[in-house]
Amino acid sequence: MDQVNDSLVTEFVLLGLAQSLEVQFFLFLFFSLFYVRIILGNFFIVFTVIFDPHLHSPMYILLANLSLIDLSLSSTTVPRLIYDLFTDGKVISFHNCMIQMFFIHVTGGVEMVLLIVMAYDRYTAICKPLHYPTIMNPKMCMFLVAAAWVIGVIHAMSQFVFVINLPFCGPNNVGSFYCDFPRVIKLACMDTYGLEFVVTANSGFLSMGTFFFLIVSYIFILVTVRRHSSNDLSKAFFTSSAHITVVVLFFAPCMFLYVWPFPTKSLDKFFAIMNFVVTPVLNPAIYTLRNKDMKFAMRRLNQHILNSMETT
Repeated sequence: MDQVNDSLVTEFVLLGLAQSLEVQFFLFLFFSLFYVRIILGNFFIVFTVIFDPHLHSPMYILLANLSLIDLSLSSTTVPRLIYDLFTDGKVISFHNCMIQMFFIHVTGGVEMVLLIVMAYDRYTAICKPLHYPTIMNPKMCMFLVAAAWVIGVIHAMSQFVFVINLPFCGPNNVGSFYCDFPRVIKLACMDTYGLEFVVTANSGFLSMGTFFFLIVSYIFILVTVRRHSSNDLSKAFFTSSAHITVVVLFFAPCMFLYVWPFPTKSLDKFFAIMNFVVTPVLNPAIYTLRNKDMKFAMRRLNQHILNSMETT
């Protein structure tokens, strides 16, 4: 990577979340507890889907992949955020900054595509139930998951290849507690207006367009069900409402961070924490509390674990 970029800047300065020791200690407990819940909650969903044969269907396979992505997205920033709370010099090396940005956008891109695939899965299951087993067969499900990863990598690389070659020769204060393309681009020693537009279009407008597309898709699903049976509407709404909630939680911060990439520092912190900390905690709760099959499967897995512990 040194051969790719001959910048004078070897590290970037990150923004601290608090100055007083009391607030730092509170944030340490807050983020540590949330990150532990992110790990346990998302891994528990993954293990439940893997070990329960009743959940070996496209909907739950996609849910398990979403849980892995939520954990990965949170892990790109939260461990570093916790570590930096009690360090005086909050700096990150040039290489680590580039790596962090790359994986933020890989995981973010994968999650964006997975949410589209999950919407398509619900549309097929609700609006075309007779054709659902044929359309969403295991091979198609695996293909769509693999496509999500490919698109996520392409999404990140399409920005990364430009940023890695920018000259950084002076300012190095990122102005946030993590590295991201819009803020790092601003530090380059050249006119970056065109590249800033590319990043805004790639991440901001794409997020906004995908968000409205998904909302319209779920509205279309509910309207279609209403035409056939009012009894099925409540069931479809119950199923889709969890997906809609997750869509709003994921895309709302993204649109503010990338369509309006330089809000006030307090808003920037709020939306970033929502994206990396709060949403990955809420997603497992949303899907498990509103899904009877997942609740029953988790109880069976929990009972199996307890029985295994008693026998040993």
